[in-house]
Amino acid sequence: MDVGYQKHLRVRHGENEFANPSSHINGIESFWSFAKRRLIKFNGVPQHTFYLHLKETEFRFNKRRDNVYKVLLKILRKHPL
Repeated sequence: MDVGYQKHLRVRHGENEFANPSSHINGIESFWSFAKRRLIKFNGVPQHTFYLHLKETEFRFNKRRDNVYKVLLKILRKHPL
């Protein structure tokens, strides 16, 4: 295991390692699968808004087991526009 930037842990595929007690590849592969399925609906996004679309996708991925409507209402109550 190689500790890279801050707490970035690496899995050594070249040594047939795909998981260890502190890191695995399934999390990022799951996220990118989710992101591709979500972003394909837009049939492309402008480069200058891609970051915002990706951040929204990250939020939805992290809250995918929650009712996003209720989560957003709670956030808006705490931080009104």
